[in-house]
Formats: sequence, structure tokens, C-alpha cells
Amino acid sequence: MTSVFIVAHHERTDAAVLAQAAVAWLRERGHEAWMSVDDADALAVRELGSDRSPSEAGLAVCLGGDGTMLRTIKCLDGAPVPVIGVNVGVLGYLTEIEPPALIPALERWFANDETSGEWHIEERMMLQITVKRIGADDPSESWRAMNEVVLEKGESGHTVHLLVSIDGALFTSYAADGLIVATPTGSTAYSLSARGPVVSPQHRAMLLTPVSPHMLFDRSLVLDPSEPIDIEVTGYRPVEVSVDGQRVVTLREGDTLTCVPAVATARFVRFGPRRFHQILKAKFGLTDR
Repeated sequence: MTSVFIVAHHERTDAAVLAQAAVAWLRERGHEAWMSVDDADALAVRELGSDRSPSEAGLAVCLGGDGTMLRTIKCLDGAPVPVIGVNVGVLGYLTEIEPPALIPALERWFANDETSGEWHIEERMMLQITVKRIGADDPSESWRAMNEVVLEKGESGHTVHLLVSIDGALFTSYAADGLIVATPTGSTAYSLSARGPVVSPQHRAMLLTPVSPHMLFDRSLVLDPSEPIDIEVTGYRPVEVSVDGQRVVTLREGDTLTCVPAVATARFVRFGPRRFHQILKAKFGLTDR
């Protein structure tokens, strides 16, 4: 028996239908399956809701797009639970299969182990983010990011001032709308729209990309995982911090944020060769000639 945690997009009715079909298939074969109470309520399938910890699962099934995949990884909170991503979204960089392939994918997962070649686990690097705030009741807080952490201005029409150190040595001070620290997976997210490089997710690296810098140096840096990034707020304007698109904290002058690779990785189930450059080609509609 395997316990399966299901995460679904809240605003897509087809996700609710898929969730019910998956649960029925799993339970018929003696497996456990559940959703969070929030997901079950949002999709009007309250009978599937449970307060169980997602870390107890042996497999997670994500029904949505890339945003739902990010939420699934956040729910797992670093637990080494493999994730099957079903594209009930638009882009689907992270998802593996389309909805009609869900039941066949579950059959392949349960009928074979990884040595069979029917599936394999692809691991993706995540960021560990630590914030230290001067004078706060809880001066140190931390989060993990699958895509990126963003430090950005909170007020339109103003820049923020951020002093960056790399591997313990001062690098430079940025006057910009913000700074992005991204993983290779996140290189095709916000960092890409800020003219950052596209990096294969097979790499382990940290990308530092300025957002609309008001300075001559406007390039991204691709750093080795062994080079921690420290960012200190040096201006008087507050800086908003978002982790994978969710705002988490406001930093003020003297507060610092540190990024290093997380010990935990995201673990995606893949059912065949996955060539990142071909996925990129398809998503951007690139032609052969």
C-alpha cells in the first residue's frame, strides 16, 4: 500500500474530475489517497480532505500548471516525496504528462521500480533563504524556493539600494527595481523576463539578476553553488521579499538576506527522456529554420 498526496488547481473543474478519478483508481487497488482540506474545499470534494502531513506520502500527484507544482513542492516542505505533474494549466514547464495519461502513468509507477527504465526520478536544486532582521522579535527566518527569491521595491517610481556580497567578499551595490536570485529551474521564470540567461535545470547554480538596474552594470551572474549570496538593504526604502511568487517579509535598512543551495531537492517523476531545450523550443514556438 502506498499513500498518495494529491494537489490540485483551485479554479479548474477538470482538476476536480481528475482528482476523483485518481482517488477511485488508487483506492480500488488498496492505496490511500488524500488532499489538503483547503484543496478539497476549493474543489467541492470535501470527502477527500485530510489534515495528514504531506511528508507521510510515498507519492504526490499534482494536477495543475507550474504554479500548482510550486505549491506542491512547498507543501512537501523538503520531504523526499516524488511528484507526478499533470498539466492542467497553460505552459507546463515542470509538469510531465497531459490529463489522459494520468491513469497509465500511475499504472507504470506502481507496476515497476526505477531499475525497470519505465520511469526515473529527476532531482532539481532548490534555494535555502535566510533573513536576518535588525530589532525583530524573531530576527532570523528561512524559506525554500524552487524557482527564485525576489527582493523588490514596494513603492512605484522608486529604486531600492542593495549591497551584494558573494562568497563572503563584497561585490557591489545595486540601485534597481529589485534583485532576483534564481535556480536553474527558475531561469525560465521571472529571471528570464528580466533578461537573465536560460540555464539547463541539470545544472546546479545560482543566478543573480537585477531588475531594471539604474547603473551601468546590468548583467546577470551565474554563480557556483559553493558561493553564498548575501544581500543587505542599505537604503531607507523598504524592500519586499517574495519566494516563488508569494510575498513573505518586508526588509528595512540593515536587514540581510542570504541564499545558498538547499539540502533538500525537488524530485519529479519522469517517464521518458526529457530534453529541456526541446521543451523550451516548443513553449516558445521556435522553428527548425
